[in-house]
This record gives sequence, C-alpha cells and structure tokens, in this order.
Amino acid sequence: MIYLDNAATSWPKAPGVAESITRFINEVGANPGRSGHRLSIKAARMVSDVRARTAELFGASDPLRVVFTHNITHAINIALQGLLRPGDHVVTSSVDHNSMIRPLNSLALSGITFTAVTCQPDGSLDPAAIHAAIKPETAMIALTHASNVLGALLPINRIGAIAREHDLLFLVDTASTAGCVPIDMQTDNIDLLAFTGHKALLGPTGTGGLIISPHIDPSMIKPVFQGGTGSRSASETQPPFLPDLLECGTINTTGLAGLGAALVWINETGVGHIQQTCRKQARFLLEQFMATEGVSVFGPVDTTMRTATISFTISNLSPSRAGQLLDERYGIMCRIGLHCAPRAHTTAGTFPEGTIRFSPGVFTTQDELAKAVHAVRSLAEEFSR
Repeated sequence: MIYLDNAATSWPKAPGVAESITRFINEVGANPGRSGHRLSIKAARMVSDVRARTAELFGASDPLRVVFTHNITHAINIALQGLLRPGDHVVTSSVDHNSMIRPLNSLALSGITFTAVTCQPDGSLDPAAIHAAIKPETAMIALTHASNVLGALLPINRIGAIAREHDLLFLVDTASTAGCVPIDMQTDNIDLLAFTGHKALLGPTGTGGLIISPHIDPSMIKPVFQGGTGSRSASETQPPFLPDLLECGTINTTGLAGLGAALVWINETGVGHIQQTCRKQARFLLEQFMATEGVSVFGPVDTTMRTATISFTISNLSPSRAGQLLDERYGIMCRIGLHCAPRAHTTAGTFPEGTIRFSPGVFTTQDELAKAVHAVRSLAEEFSR
C-alpha cells in the first residue's frame, strides 16, 4: 500500500504519538481542571505543556491564547462568528476551503458580506488584489495559507502587512501548512491562526485550535459555545479570560497527549527540514507528470511557491475512475473529486469533475513516489488508446 492522502489526514503519525496516547489512557486518564487530585493535576500539566509547544511552534507570545478545538473547522467558526458583526465585510480568496466559505455564506444571512478575490488559475494570489477588495466596512481578511487543491502558497506575510496597515483582523487557515511550512504569527501579523492537529502536524484526529494574538482583546469575542470550564464555577456566565472564554466542556485530552508527542518530533526534526523534504517530493512528481503525455498538472510549477499537494488529471479517464483503479490495481491511496473546495476547482478550470490529488507526507519514500508515477503513466498510456 502507498498512502498519498496526507492532505486529508497524515499517516503514519509521528514517532511517539501512539505511545503517548496509550500512556495517557493507562496512567493518567483524568479530566484536567475539573478536580484537585494528582491525576487531574497531571492531566492539566500535560495540556499546559502542549499549549506551550503549540505557541512556540507558531511564534505566539502567550500560551494561554492557544484555544484547543475539535478541528480547524471548529476554530474558523469560532473566529468568524465570535468577531464579526452585522454590517462587517470580509475579504477571502477563490481557493479557500468550504471550512471558510460555508460559515461566511451562513453569516451573510445576518448581514455580513464577503468578497472572494479571484486567484490565478494556478492558485497564486497577488496581494494587490486583496488590497483592492478592501472597503470602508471591511473588518477582516480571512485566507487559507495554501490551497488544499492546487498546493499554491498565498503570500500571508505581505497580506498580513496590508491587514495591519488598514487595522483589519487577519485570520489564517493553516490546515495545509502547519507543520510543513514555517509560520510566525508576529512576523506575519496574524491575529487569528486556525490549525488542525491531524494533517502535517502528524497528530490525532479530533485535535486543533485557534491562536489569538494580543492585538485582540477577549472582550471583543462573542463565544460560540458556553458551558463548564472548571474555573469560576460559582458564576453562571462564561469566564471573560482566555482560553476559558472559548474552551468549554471537556477537551480531547487523549488526542492532545498524542499531539504533544508529534510537536516534540516536529521541533526536533525542524519545520524547515520538513519543508525541504516536501519540496523535493513536489519537484519529483511535477517533473515526472509534466513529462507524461495525457497527464495535466495544476498549481504552481515553482516548488518554493507551493506545498507537496499535487492535483492532476488523466486524459479520457474521470478522476473517480482513476482513483478506483489506483487503489484496486496499485494499492495507491489518494483523494479524488472536489476536495471540499469547489471554488478552487472553478479557479483552476477543473469544476465540476475535480482532480486526482496526490499528497505525500514527510514519511513518504522515494520508492513509493516512483511506483506512483509508474502507475499514473500506465493508466495514461492505457486510456490514450
């Protein structure tokens, strides 16, 4: 089996993740912040440690501003619903995921508008187009860091500078980049960083979060969910401080134990090293596919402008059928279709059928990539007849 679906969820996970989860279940297992006994305190220390590691990875100044969520979709909803008000305008892009677009469409029912700036067919975005979309009522720029379809990296550093210049909130969806592309909230002027633990962060599903910069006063945020926090239990209203304001109910401590181990491995390995590995993978796949008759590749050609996620099509073969054949004949696990990002496919000209998406991970071997290329070339030759 060759697993090339890391953009959906990474596999295998980082060394130590499974062991850390098992150890937490067997040796701790308690609810952090809900009791005063030693196991609850041990669980709370573990969560605090993961908070600190997360803040360090993204250049966040205060670990208490790391709010853990179920996933990145949860985090994006907290940011959008918590900070936008009727009459506000948001600038986003034409390659953003439904995790951004669907909440914005829902908020449009309550008087919030948005502009999805059109990217180039390869997914690249000129910051000047973002600047041109800003209106007097614009309150936020909300963008993905990289297209999950085209692999294109959006220039968040330059866009963050635009947001700061206009005193706008800047929300970044790092689902495709956290763990494999260096990100610094302060350098990039990011106010709200949404992340997920189960992709390039190499942790378990059910983990993620929203990191909130000191630029945002917690009093500005309306909590989407309210309930028990283990703090200020005598009060019947939500605590006004972070992370408790936005982090209610029992969090996924078991998952966070695994995520903590993944963060240790990423820190020891280095995000820069991981990025270089992914660039080599992207370069190999792009060169091989672009030299294969009957295969069309989408996204930037320059590997410094993209992630290792590669979308392509095979002439005379639908993506859905190609995915089936790749699995059944060659044991290749990939994703096909619209990838929850129909606007990105419209931008690339691949809507409504979508594409075949190969997304190697840091543990994907060169031999596996070579076999995947051979499989694609075999299918391209077969269906060219």
